[in-house]
Amino acid sequence: MLAVNFHNTLMLVVYLVFLVTSVTAFAMALFAREDAFRAADKQTKPFWLIILGIAVAVNLFTSMLFLSLAGLIASIVFFVDVRPALAQVTGKGGGRRGGSSSDGPYGPYNGGR
Repeated sequence: MLAVNFHNTLMLVVYLVFLVTSVTAFAMALFAREDAFRAADKQTKPFWLIILGIAVAVNLFTSMLFLSLAGLIASIVFFVDVRPALAQVTGKGGGRRGGSSSDGPYGPYNGGR
């Protein structure tokens, strides 16, 4: 009996993680600029919205692990490949935000000059 409850709880957590991942990827694609997709030489914004929207729908309305894994893979591809390319094109996201390599937390370091 305990093993069945543990399995059900584990599967619920897995499906919730898949759902949160796909909803987050969909929201990021939704709020990204359309021209950034073209500038980053990635698929179009409607393409990613359809793929990630299907992933969200699958995670919401079915409990088929194979389809949920396919949606997770699409979300991971978006996070690992598309999102960094969009951030680079738009100048948002990770990495340095200007300045020189000698900038400190309170401004530029000029070597005591």
